[in-house]
Amino acid sequence: MSLPDRKRSKMDAHTISKDLMVEDHSINELIGSAFQQTRQGRFIADKIIVTCLSLCAMCVLFFLYSILWHLLSQGISSLNLEFLTHLPKPVGEDGGGMANAIVGSLILLGIAVLVGVPIGLGSGIYLSEYANQRFAQIVRFVTDVMNGIPSIVYGIFAYTVFVVPLKSFSAFSGGIALGIMMIPMITRTTESFIRMVPVHLREAGLALGTPKWRVIVDIVVPSSLGGIVTGIMVSLARVAGETAPLLFTAFGNRFWHSSLFQPIAALPLQIFSYAISPFDDWHRQAWAGALVLIMIVFIMNFSAVYFVSRQNQFITGKITNKRMRGMKN
Repeated sequence: MSLPDRKRSKMDAHTISKDLMVEDHSINELIGSAFQQTRQGRFIADKIIVTCLSLCAMCVLFFLYSILWHLLSQGISSLNLEFLTHLPKPVGEDGGGMANAIVGSLILLGIAVLVGVPIGLGSGIYLSEYANQRFAQIVRFVTDVMNGIPSIVYGIFAYTVFVVPLKSFSAFSGGIALGIMMIPMITRTTESFIRMVPVHLREAGLALGTPKWRVIVDIVVPSSLGGIVTGIMVSLARVAGETAPLLFTAFGNRFWHSSLFQPIAALPLQIFSYAISPFDDWHRQAWAGALVLIMIVFIMNFSAVYFVSRQNQFITGKITNKRMRGMKN
């Protein structure tokens, strides 16, 4: 190859290398700009989604605080010691209170707990520990169906099964109706929280030769006790404001009841009766009764949160103490 040809080839190679470097640089710029655009798009999409979720949360708080503010503004004027300690006045007279309704609601909730908690807790444990059995699948399906049944249907059922044979409205019938309503919610929450217990805890107990029922009672249930209590409190708060089942069972009473097999007053019934009355004073007392009912529900929810936090602190403390003992040994 002659000298001019060699120079020409070197120049061509140099030109080609410069072109390749320019192309690589342009490609890198394109990739960088595309990456920057993608990053900006993801950032914008993330901000939009976070903003939408924040607005949804703010809507929940807005509705909750709106309800509370409306109840406070309408009912705080009638909420006094007489309202909490006296019986209702005769029709047409101002004053009086809902002491019998407050006590009646607590009695009905107590009966509901005695009926709903043992059955719901037992069925929830069964569904979690024997989930693969065909009968468990049937029970789970029936529980889901019961969750969707309107509350008035429970009232009609209790009326047919208990009120008609007893030939009287009673606190017993009302409490059973509310207890039956609690069963499906307690069942599903108990099943969900017990399933969250690690499998190795069960296996450790069974490996020591402990019977399965003892493992469930001593290991599984205590480990999920906080969640179970939360489910019970939530279901209790739900049925505390039910009116339809009590219209067919407890019926209401303007005086103190002397037996669980007599009609009994309840806050939801008293609020309903006063709200549809033509008297302004009864309307104000209805708002006060609704405020008291909301306070009872809040106390239940706060009690559940407090119990769960205490349970978690207790479990964490036990684990920490065991680790410290292991380090000392």
